[in-house]
Amino acid sequence: MPRPGLGRPRKKPDSLAADRAYSNGPIREYLRRRGISHTIPEKTDSQAARLRKGARGGRPPCFDEDRYKKRNTVERAINRLKQSRAVATRYDKRGYIFLGTVTVAALTIWLRT
Repeated sequence: MPRPGLGRPRKKPDSLAADRAYSNGPIREYLRRRGISHTIPEKTDSQAARLRKGARGGRPPCFDEDRYKKRNTVERAINRLKQSRAVATRYDKRGYIFLGTVTVAALTIWLRT
């Protein structure tokens, strides 16, 4: 019989921010079941189908616009980091060396702005 407290630690994120590609029902249901709050914009065709159903369509999923804008900012920053070839292809094998590469790329971006 396994003893409690042993094994892989159970971790889950507090929240998730994703784009419209992850706006389907099974993903939203999975996140609800696990108790993970999410910020995913609703697809326009899904919204139209929900509105067509009227009262049977249910209520719209919650969406925090300010939080979604912050996600976009982070995504753009990562894309700027990936313009550095060493960061994009990850030539470095060890994590601490890769961290140094990312730090140098971030410093270069910061100094150019």
